[in-house]
Amino acid sequence: MNIANKISTFRILSVPFFIAALTYYSPQQDYLRWVALGIFVVAAISDAVDGYIARKSKQISKAGMVLDPLGDKLLLASAFVCLNLVKSFPNGIFIPLWVTLIVISRDILIMLGAIVIFIVKQEIKAYPTRWGKLTTTFQMAAVICVLLQFKISPILWWCAAIFTLISGVDYVMRGFKVLYAIDANRNHN
Repeated sequence: MNIANKISTFRILSVPFFIAALTYYSPQQDYLRWVALGIFVVAAISDAVDGYIARKSKQISKAGMVLDPLGDKLLLASAFVCLNLVKSFPNGIFIPLWVTLIVISRDILIMLGAIVIFIVKQEIKAYPTRWGKLTTTFQMAAVICVLLQFKISPILWWCAAIFTLISGVDYVMRGFKVLYAIDANRNHN
C-alpha cells in the first residue's frame, strides 16, 4: 500500500462522513453544509495529490488504478445524489435530478464496460482521458458551487453534464475499440 493508494483510500473513507453531513443537514444546522464542503474540498484535493504522488514517485499500481477512480466515483455520485435530495439550502440551489442521472448513468456504463473488458481480456488498463479529467473538474466545481450556494451553480452543472456526456461517449468508443481489437486478434489467429 503506497502513499498514493493510502490517499485514495482516505478519499473513499471520507464519503460516508460527507453523506452523513448532508443527510443530517437542516436550515437550523447550516454548519453541516460547511462540514460537507470541507470534507469534499479535502477529498477533491486528495484526488489531485494522489495522482501527482503516483506519477512523480512512479508508484502507479494496479490497486491505485482501481482505488483512485473508485474514490472519485463514490465521492461524486454521492455528492450529486445528496445535492439533489437536499432542497433546503439557504438560496434554494440544488442539483437537478436530470444532472444526477447523467452523472450516475455514465459511471455505471463505465464500470459495466470495465467489467466486460476485464472478463474478456483478463486485464484492464484504465487511464484517465482529458475528457474524463475535464468531467471530474466540472463535476467537482459544480458540487462546490452548490454547497457554497453560488448563483453560477447552474452554469457549472450544465458544463458538468455536457462534459459527462462527452466523456461517457469517449469511454464507450474506447471500450468498443478494445473489444474489437480482441475479436480481430482472435479471428486473425
